[in-house]
Amino acid sequence: MSKHIVVDPITRIEGHLRIEAVIDDNNTIVDAYSSSTMFRGIETILKGRDPRDCGLLAMRICGVCTGTHYQRSIEAVEHAFGVTIPKNVRLVRNLIQGALYLHDHVVHFYHLHALDWVDITSALEADPKKTAVEARKWANVAGEYPWTDSESEFAQVQERVAKFVKQGRLGIFGNGYWGNKHYKLTPEQNLIGVTHYLQALDLQRDAAKMMAIFGGKNPHPQSIVVGGVTCVQDIQNPARIALFKDLLMKFRKFIKQAYLPDVYMAGTMYADEALDGTGGGLKNYMAYGGFRLDDNPMYKGAMLFPSGIVLDGDLSKVIDFDPEKIAEDVTHAWYKGDKPLHPFDGVTDPEYTGFGKKENGIAYLDTKHKYSWIKSPIYDDNRVEVGPLARMVVGVARGDKRIGEYVTRFLKNGNLPTKVLFSTVGRTAARAIETEMMADIMVEWTDELARNAAAGDLSTWTEFDFDKVSENAKGYGLEEAPRGALGHWVRIENGKVVNYQAVVPSTWNAAPRDYKERKGAYEASLIGIKVADPEQPLEILRTVHSFDPCIACAVHIVDTKGKELGVYKVDTSCSI
Repeated sequence: MSKHIVVDPITRIEGHLRIEAVIDDNNTIVDAYSSSTMFRGIETILKGRDPRDCGLLAMRICGVCTGTHYQRSIEAVEHAFGVTIPKNVRLVRNLIQGALYLHDHVVHFYHLHALDWVDITSALEADPKKTAVEARKWANVAGEYPWTDSESEFAQVQERVAKFVKQGRLGIFGNGYWGNKHYKLTPEQNLIGVTHYLQALDLQRDAAKMMAIFGGKNPHPQSIVVGGVTCVQDIQNPARIALFKDLLMKFRKFIKQAYLPDVYMAGTMYADEALDGTGGGLKNYMAYGGFRLDDNPMYKGAMLFPSGIVLDGDLSKVIDFDPEKIAEDVTHAWYKGDKPLHPFDGVTDPEYTGFGKKENGIAYLDTKHKYSWIKSPIYDDNRVEVGPLARMVVGVARGDKRIGEYVTRFLKNGNLPTKVLFSTVGRTAARAIETEMMADIMVEWTDELARNAAAGDLSTWTEFDFDKVSENAKGYGLEEAPRGALGHWVRIENGKVVNYQAVVPSTWNAAPRDYKERKGAYEASLIGIKVADPEQPLEILRTVHSFDPCIACAVHIVDTKGKELGVYKVDTSCSI
């Protein structure tokens, strides 16, 4: 007899994402549903506003990717106005967005996703001396020195965790699925993961400082305006650029000596799941393209991440991206509407119909009708996945030299075939691969900015006649945010916004069924996964977390009967 599992919310620090899964007698997932239980109405708030103000409001869509929503909103207006930004502005925006990538990906792996692979309590059984040897082994695979190979440091971390356990104060580690049969790391490998988890808490501050140097503050930077940036003094002052580079080099070292070796370690120990394609899902991938590499007008120059679509995991064929082929369907979303609409014509008109059946005190989603606040985006009538894996897949299929080199090196060092990319493990590895690539090219961008400023080019804004360009215009800001393809669309008449739509990465990935009853990326990725213990659905968390879902903030998990399993209080000072 099948069982119906509910995990709500599923995210560790952010919530409002609900997963319902149906498992058969063999504990294999045969159906799955993804639902956001939170309404986001930012688009309606922006109507009637001065388009130059939209960026400051649109960044409130998210509490994590604030800067990327800010930039996309500003760029949508610049695209509508036909404004081309100066070189310094392009470089500064790339550096702010790049710092967000480093921060976001490291936080995701260690603090939002690692505990799906790492068993905290197993680390107490580790031998610190053997752990140091193990750390050197995986750093060697990455071609690096280990970030930490001190026996005494590992022993200190172990002692610290042991005190928490003895006192019953596991805090954010409490009520995990520790001891689950699907954890595969050795005690020594688990101790390495726990140690880097704690060290990364401190390091993430440096990435936040990097964003604040040119953004003015973090989160919610303030220095980007339509046509340019306001951080003129930071560009003119060599000491500010040097500070940014110092922080970048330290963070880059952690990525190469800790993050990558840990992903090699996890990828090897979970290689069976990678090889059999566990969590592969749709295998349709899309990238808008992102990070401008030259000063050509918007969408007409070279980009770090090329755009394109790859269908059915076929790397021999890549389809050119056309923004006109994007549409959003609301058949199973709590909105009014009877057909897919392009974002320029998109409507955000709520129609909440509630949950469906109730059994044993639990209310389930009404999956035959509407069951999520997330719309269902489609590209040329295809369901697609977006994110780091999509960027790496499209880059390889495009024959992009830089992406090809980083992906090939990772697979060669790990002695892994290309097919492992199409899995939960592959999705996690792709994020690490692009993090290393991003850290490397940011060094080049920082040096380019310093040289350009030293040569006397201090231009930071492109002038435009607002009354003239805002009379009747429309534009879009498309970029590769850390979690995937992000777009903002704006229509402007007589200097005011008449329509605004944002299609975010988690919209593409977390969406419910569409008008053809086709699954979204999360839903498709869960089909066929075997759950070791339905009361501890670790495998569901592992696969959904590999997308880095970003819905909103919440900090508790409930079991299949709605019983609360744990409540977590996060220390916002990040002290350890």
